[in-house]
Amino acid sequence: MALTISADARLDGREELIAKLKPAGSPSDTDLILYAYEAWGEDCVKHLIGDFAFAIHDSNSQRLFCARDHFGVKPFFYARLGDDFIYSTNLNELRQDPRVSDTLNEMAIGDYLLFGVNQDLSTTTFKDIQRLPPGHSLTVTEGSIKIHPYWTSPAPNEVRFRDPASYVERFSELLSTAIEDRLRTERVAISMSGGLDSTSIAAIARTKLPNDSAVQAFTVVYDKLIPDEERYYSTVAATHLGIPITHLAADGYSLFDEQVPGDMDQAEPFLISAQTAQFNNLLRLCAAHGRVALTGYDGDAFMNEPGRWRFGVRSKLKRLFGKPRPEVALPQWIDESFAARTQLLDRLKQSWGRPVSLASPANPVWTALFEAYDRSATKLDLDVRHPFIDVRLVEFLSAIPVHPWRVKKQILRLAMKDKLPPVVINRPKTPLAGNPALQLVRHASVRWLDSFEVNPRLRDFVNLKLRRCVADEQTSDGLWANLRIYALNYWLTNSQPIVRRATTTQVNNRACMTSVA
Repeated sequence: MALTISADARLDGREELIAKLKPAGSPSDTDLILYAYEAWGEDCVKHLIGDFAFAIHDSNSQRLFCARDHFGVKPFFYARLGDDFIYSTNLNELRQDPRVSDTLNEMAIGDYLLFGVNQDLSTTTFKDIQRLPPGHSLTVTEGSIKIHPYWTSPAPNEVRFRDPASYVERFSELLSTAIEDRLRTERVAISMSGGLDSTSIAAIARTKLPNDSAVQAFTVVYDKLIPDEERYYSTVAATHLGIPITHLAADGYSLFDEQVPGDMDQAEPFLISAQTAQFNNLLRLCAAHGRVALTGYDGDAFMNEPGRWRFGVRSKLKRLFGKPRPEVALPQWIDESFAARTQLLDRLKQSWGRPVSLASPANPVWTALFEAYDRSATKLDLDVRHPFIDVRLVEFLSAIPVHPWRVKKQILRLAMKDKLPPVVINRPKTPLAGNPALQLVRHASVRWLDSFEVNPRLRDFVNLKLRRCVADEQTSDGLWANLRIYALNYWLTNSQPIVRRATTTQVNNRACMTSVA
């Protein structure tokens, strides 16, 4: 079998996979994927766990097999151009092909204006470029494209142990393994708040990398703009663990503060954040320490009683992108003809009528979060990894009883009781006491957010005569929706210039782009 592979992959459970495959030598993760495909064919994805996006070309059968990991940590984009199929982990790589048009996907634009993220995980902002959803594989053969889900979030299926200690013991084993699999490095940065999730990651990483300077924590704090206790709690945790910590005070940053040129030049509008400066500067601090960073996303999705939606990833994305208006009505500034041709009101009603669980990979907030952390967006030599987003851990948490283990993170609190200080263990879940963006609007001049040079295409989507001044917004929801207008205008102005290439064939260790006739 003549096989070639392009991949951006980091596999978990290597020892178990090697035991099944018995390859020669010390294979890389990419080699293991090939061995798995040789052994199981397209069913190989049922044996792979980790963060990966790959494409395998079988020249004998003229078949191309592609897959994206369970939660979509690694991006995968593709386009069908006549008889050719091109693909990449970087959307802008595909746009370099002269056959890929700049025609926008208006449904994605509408989703961005309403929700802050594209609700369709199979599309992108460009009509010609598609996105492979998380937990899906794709096969190209004889001119046809077939897409299949290979994993979905597990349905509740309670697993019972005889004694309570067994639940905590098994959870601790799985969390420790998830972190160890994501280290494979001598130095790691932790994006660590003063909350339980990220401090737990730091505590376990410290035991895996005992060198005093191997693990360092980095935390965004607010000292003046809003009430914030993250500096205190994160310092207590770092002192207890014996790791250095750097606090990034975000009070002085303005909205859309592009301190490094190019930070706001992104492939899609949802990747542009009003809080660009602190997000990117935090990652730059992490990258200066090492090539791997760990986050605490998202213990809340899997270890809180169902219905507790206001924390974790949703809370952080709300600060970045906002959320839909509570009433089922379009913002008055949405252009009427645009709303009519895209049926935006029906889309909004459907989203409220069929909410997707945050614990499901089908929830678009995951794609938004992970693609924002990808190298193609950050432009940093930094691989950001998320230990709580581990299939083994997620499936275990989905199988155990909700009460008492997944109420207020009881299982995590018990697992960490001897590893973190009591003040952190017992700290109630505490979201930010205020909206930093709203406070910036109230205390700083933001007239430039209303007087920007308007890109003509913005008027296809927004009636600027009905847009409120940013300073007049009194609610977080209204502010975030308003700020998306500015972000979309910026993106429309800066996203289009692309140097077209005469060929689309490129294979390197990140971008998996080629053409298959």
